Amino acid sequence: MTFTTETPTIADVDICVVGSGSAGSTAAIAAARSGASVLLIDRLPFLGGTSTAVLDTFYGFYTPGSSARKVVGGIGDDVVAGLRELGPVVERPNTYGAGTGITYLAEHLKVTWERLVTDAGAQPLLHALVQAADVRDRRITSIVVATRAGLARVRATTFIDASGDADLCAFAGFGYETAGEVDPAQTLTTTFRVANVDMERRRAIPRAEFHRLMAEAAESGDYDLPRREGSDHITPVDGVVATIMTRLDSVRCGADGRLVNATDPWFLTDAEILGRRQVLEYARFLVDRVPGYERASLVALGTQIGVRETRRVYGDYRLTRDDVLAARDFDDAIGLCGAPIEDHHGGADTVWQYLPDGQAVGIPYRSLVVRDAANVLVAGRCFSATHDAHASVRSMAQCMAMGQAAGTAAAMSVASGRDPRDLDIAALRHRLRADGAILSLADAPAAVTR
Repeated sequence: MTFTTETPTIADVDICVVGSGSAGSTAAIAAARSGASVLLIDRLPFLGGTSTAVLDTFYGFYTPGSSARKVVGGIGDDVVAGLRELGPVVERPNTYGAGTGITYLAEHLKVTWERLVTDAGAQPLLHALVQAADVRDRRITSIVVATRAGLARVRATTFIDASGDADLCAFAGFGYETAGEVDPAQTLTTTFRVANVDMERRRAIPRAEFHRLMAEAAESGDYDLPRREGSDHITPVDGVVATIMTRLDSVRCGADGRLVNATDPWFLTDAEILGRRQVLEYARFLVDRVPGYERASLVALGTQIGVRETRRVYGDYRLTRDDVLAARDFDDAIGLCGAPIEDHHGGADTVWQYLPDGQAVGIPYRSLVVRDAANVLVAGRCFSATHDAHASVRSMAQCMAMGQAAGTAAAMSVASGRDPRDLDIAALRHRLRADGAILSLADAPAAVTR
């Protein structure tokens, strides 16, 4: 894309990170701690992406099952420690089979991300949206962002696409798979919170009974509840419950036969509106049908709808379903994941496929190296994986592990003058371990029986 007007340059840095979610913020922290000059760009008015705009729980720090293994450390531990300094954090063991969830207050996490990013020396730029990328000889030389002051250019030696939707790679023309092209795409969810819940009465209801009540309400015809096994969970605030209940299709076929998803502004607009309508139905169901919710009130919705997958970039390696279910190790592993394949498809239920108990799959560095680029890494949910593998490794703790690896690698690339794919992998892994990352189960703390 070419702009005819003069576009002022507002930053010229070693590393530009696009997207400040769990992956992007962690990448910026790691790169800045390694001595690089870093600009962290996000379209929202705060850092954290999905971790602050949609959810309130980190999954992926631990393997599921009776003997939990901690598989993510490093900067992820710094994030949790920062949250604990600001207020209570709740650990929910083996939540819904996905492993221990670490539940926090999103407002505290916004501040925690800001503190860690700025203390490391990285510069955030909020309310900025990537609009174009200048590419020469497979290298992004600069990008154009839209701000309230107009269009502006950012130059960098190395770029990290942590946008979730692979916006940077898409504008640059690098290859990716659109969710839904090959396999069914994961659905969208609008989250919400409810206050004044009688927690003692709610806790007395087993999960199976909760799902039975939801299915019964849906089948009655009195409620529009497309998802029959939605979940609710405690928060650090007594009487306040958070939910993962709504379900919206994440792709549709346009009038021209083209596949349309949450990267399309009209589709996303419709989804945001429909998601809020679903919230009212689920909140009404809770008050009408679930013991403990009789006097409850809807108090908050997620800032934006939760998007699980849109574009997955083609990297030097694509992690696969077989890799995940076999808990495969890799010589270039930069992190671990023990989370199950958690497939939120268009049906009424979520499909779960588990790794062997207590095991974890390695996340190869090559899945962060963009196949079509010389100076671009990806981290977070746009990393290189098939649909099934992505449904496991997209958890926020794994996004932090990928971000720490991408940020560290980008800084090493700038310092050495080597392209990211030409780095000494042994040196990268040594640096990550020194900074607290867990790269193999041999590095992991002893199992904890839940």
